[in-house]
Amino acid sequence: MKTSFGRSFFTTAALLLLALTILGASFQMQIKDYLIKNTVSDLQQDATIIANLASAYSHDGDLINGEFLLNLDIISRISDSDTVICNADGRVVLCSDALSGCEHQGLQLNQEYLEKIITNGGDTTEGVVRGLYTDRRYVVSVPIYGEELLSGIVIVSIPTDSTNLILNRISNIFLTAALFVVLISVLAASAFARRESRPLRDMAKTATAFGHGNLEARVKLEDDYSEEMEELAVAFNNMARSLQKSEYRRQEFVANVSHELKTPMTTISGYVDGILDGTIPEERREHYLRIVSDETKRLSRLVRSMLDISQLQNEGGIPEEKKIHFDLVECAGQVLVTFEKKINDKHINVDVDMPEHPVYTMANQDYITQVIYNLLDNAVKFCPERGSLGLKIREGGSKAYVSISNDGDTIPADELPLVFDRFHKIDKSRSQNRDGWGLGLYIVKTIVCSHGENISVSSKDGRTEFTFTMPLVN
Repeated sequence: MKTSFGRSFFTTAALLLLALTILGASFQMQIKDYLIKNTVSDLQQDATIIANLASAYSHDGDLINGEFLLNLDIISRISDSDTVICNADGRVVLCSDALSGCEHQGLQLNQEYLEKIITNGGDTTEGVVRGLYTDRRYVVSVPIYGEELLSGIVIVSIPTDSTNLILNRISNIFLTAALFVVLISVLAASAFARRESRPLRDMAKTATAFGHGNLEARVKLEDDYSEEMEELAVAFNNMARSLQKSEYRRQEFVANVSHELKTPMTTISGYVDGILDGTIPEERREHYLRIVSDETKRLSRLVRSMLDISQLQNEGGIPEEKKIHFDLVECAGQVLVTFEKKINDKHINVDVDMPEHPVYTMANQDYITQVIYNLLDNAVKFCPERGSLGLKIREGGSKAYVSISNDGDTIPADELPLVFDRFHKIDKSRSQNRDGWGLGLYIVKTIVCSHGENISVSSKDGRTEFTFTMPLVN
């Protein structure tokens, strides 16, 4: 069975059967050992009593006595054992079955066994007594002494089949009880396994639905879920939400790229077709060809930006070999100089607050230069005529904080979390910002995060400020 229920069911059944088998075997061994010891003990006690009784009834070594024979018969019947009395030579002279007809009287005991009894002062064994019995027995032999002389031997025995019969009865009782326990356990395990596998089946159905495009599919948490199942369900739902968000972002990305490419491609196609079919007069062709050239360059910048983002995301971070030791103050100052013309054209007031000493960091200088450039470009772009622009670098703990701010319209609070999203434009009118693709801030955040650092934005009372961190190196 490949199902979770089948595996749980058969595993439980196998373990239960193994446990019952071991328990039954050990229990039977203990019972058998107890019965053998108890049987042998009773035989030893009976043999001693009979030997003492025989010694008391013996007259001049003669063991044949009617009264003794009657007592011997009574003792054997009470103990349910067989008793034979041998003379000193090992020949059977009395038997507990004498009153009802004895077949042992006159038989000769095996000489080797006889010598063993005499030498050891008695014997306890299990097996076949040659010369007397043909079946296996528990046998206890005790010598009879009269006036300190050996006058005979008492051999008390009982067939081993009697003990085996008791063991078989106990085994049957145990087997019946075990089968009943197995049946109850299997039913209980079956119900438990079905109950425990139900969440897995629900998750499988939800995963199938999710895989077939139902991005809203989620596992419904039940109160009777185990802690592990609940953790698995929560993890699955979190994964589903993450995949759903990624899919929506992918769809939005494709839609935005399609939208952004559509306008310049339509413009380029329209103007080129106009030139080719003569709709655009020859004296205006150069003007429209310049427009086509500008649109082509804009498409090239879009592709380059998307490639930069893809490269950063694929690397999963900036490799250490691509980082260098450089001065943030010098880097920011050089970037600021490149905006001198744009700043002067808009008569922007620049407030620079940077330490007079170098502020060293360990990072990819080209990427950090791009971050500062993109932030300053936005600050200049959205700063009004005769507004104020700020560039500040400060040190704090193990970090260097770079802040770029500008006057202008306050960004709505509900839009602040979106400013770093790809293709998001703070100004909704595309015509006001045809050079922008909404990728600048997304690239900024991607670069900063690739260095393991953070960037934040605040906007209130007509002042917007972006701040990012870099590791401070002494």
